[in-house]
Amino acid sequence: MAFQCKRYSSPVSPSYIRDFRGAMQGRADRGIFLTTSTFSVEARREAGRERASRVELVDIDALIELLKELQIGVITQTIYVVDQTFFVEYRDTSKT
Repeated sequence: MAFQCKRYSSPVSPSYIRDFRGAMQGRADRGIFLTTSTFSVEARREAGRERASRVELVDIDALIELLKELQIGVITQTIYVVDQTFFVEYRDTSKT
C-alpha cells in the first residue's frame, strides 16, 4: 500500500494520478491519494482504470468525514438556533 497526500486548491487532474501510479510501480499494488481539494471527473476515471493498480481517492469532504468518525482534530459542538415560528403567536403586532 502506498499513499500520497497533496494540498491543492483546484481539482486534481488525471496526470497526478498517473504519476502516483508510476511511483507505485513495483512497490505497491494499491494506493491512496488524499487531497485538500477535489478530483476532476477525468482523475476519478483514471483512478478506476481497469488493468491498472488500484488507487483510492480521498477528497477533502471524505477526509473531513473520516476525521469526524475517528474523532481526530475535531470538536463536537451543539448549536442552538431560535425557531422564529414558535414565537409568532406571542409577537406584539400592534407595533408593526
